[in-house]
Amino acid sequence: MNKYYPFENPPLPYSYDALNPYIDTKTMELHHDKHLQTYVDNLNKILKDSGFQNLSLEQLIYNADKLPEDISEPVRNNAGGVYNHIFYFNGMINSPLKSPVGNLLNAINKEFGNFENFKKEFKNSAMSVFGSGYAWLVKDKGKLKIITTPNQNSPIEQWLCPILNIDVWEHAYYLKNYNVRSDYIENWFNVVNWEAAEKNYNLCS
Repeated sequence: MNKYYPFENPPLPYSYDALNPYIDTKTMELHHDKHLQTYVDNLNKILKDSGFQNLSLEQLIYNADKLPEDISEPVRNNAGGVYNHIFYFNGMINSPLKSPVGNLLNAINKEFGNFENFKKEFKNSAMSVFGSGYAWLVKDKGKLKIITTPNQNSPIEQWLCPILNIDVWEHAYYLKNYNVRSDYIENWFNVVNWEAAEKNYNLCS
C-alpha cells in the first residue's frame, strides 16, 4: 500500500454466492465491489496530502471531530462506511450454526431472557431505522445493548464495543427483497456468523 492510499477493500471471507439462498450473489457482488469500494476510494482521496493518512480506521472515527473542518464530516462518513461494511461482511457465514454459543449465549439469555426475545428486539430495532443505517449488538460497560446508528455512523464513536451488525441500507437487500426489509432481516438471521460474534464478545473488555 503506498503512502497516499493506505486503505484497501479486503476480499470477502467467502464466495459471492456463499450466502445463497438468504442473500443473493448479485447483491453481494454489488455491495462489496461497488458500495464498499466507493467508500474506500473516497476515504483515500480525502486523506491524500491531509497529514492524517497514517491513522487507522478506528483512529479516524474516534477523532473525526478533531480533524480539520473541511474533512471532518467526509472522514466520518467514509471511514465509517469502510469500517461498518467490513464488520458486516465478516459477521456473516452460511453455517449450520443458527444461534449464539458460549459466553455470548449466556449474556443474551441474561439480558434478553432467551434467544427468541433477543431476535424479536433486534429485528424491531433494525426495522425502526428511518432511511439508511445499521442495527448493532454491542457491549456497554459489561452489558449487552441493541442500538441503531444512522447512515455510516459507528458505535465505536460512542466507545461501545460492537459484536454484530446488520446493514439496513436498501442496497443491502433491494435486489432480492425489494422494499420488504423484514424479509431481509429474517434471511440475515440465517447467515449470522455466531462464532465470530462470540469472538467479538470475548474480545470486548
